[in-house]
Amino acid sequence: MTKHSTKRGERTGPLWWVTSIVSWTLLLAISAVIVATIVIPFFAGAQRFTILTGSMRPPYNPGSLVVVKPVDPSELGIGTPITYQLESGQPTVVTHRIIATSENQKGERTFITQGDANGERDEKEVRPVQIRGKVWYSLPYLGYVNTWLTGEQRTVIVVIVVTALLLYAAYMMISGIRDGRKERARARLAPDPSASNLPNSDQNEKGQHDALAP
Repeated sequence: MTKHSTKRGERTGPLWWVTSIVSWTLLLAISAVIVATIVIPFFAGAQRFTILTGSMRPPYNPGSLVVVKPVDPSELGIGTPITYQLESGQPTVVTHRIIATSENQKGERTFITQGDANGERDEKEVRPVQIRGKVWYSLPYLGYVNTWLTGEQRTVIVVIVVTALLLYAAYMMISGIRDGRKERARARLAPDPSASNLPNSDQNEKGQHDALAP
């Protein structure tokens, strides 16, 4: 077996295929996570919050990352999960579901909420000014990462990961193109077996004619 055929076998064998599939799967999975947790919220003006308690089990288990999209309070209805401030203007928030609406003494529409896993409704009604938005989608377990990373750390890690992914994708693409060109070049330079047999045939035929000549 030649050196070229050995190298080609290494790039087409079972181990090569398994490695390629695993590499591309990880590449696509990491890319999808980055898009879902950072890119989409950024362009949609949404916010990320981490579920810390089990009050919203089973849809939002502790550690889940919820992406909350701003919404007009007048569009909110019963059954919608919302993220709101416990006290207006304070950073502490909670994510619960709207189970009813009411009206306070000022004629302002308010919302009555309750955690899916809680047996009783929340004590205080929620005013529109407290609402940060409604839950758009959630991702399990990624909330822990969101809590651990600060804004600066998140930016640095995202830049590193995205750069590494782009470089790896470029390497795989260039490597594939280069190997394809090499294979085509070898195919062009390889001798044609049928052509190599023609001179021998001509020579044999000529010898036979010479033998028959007087």
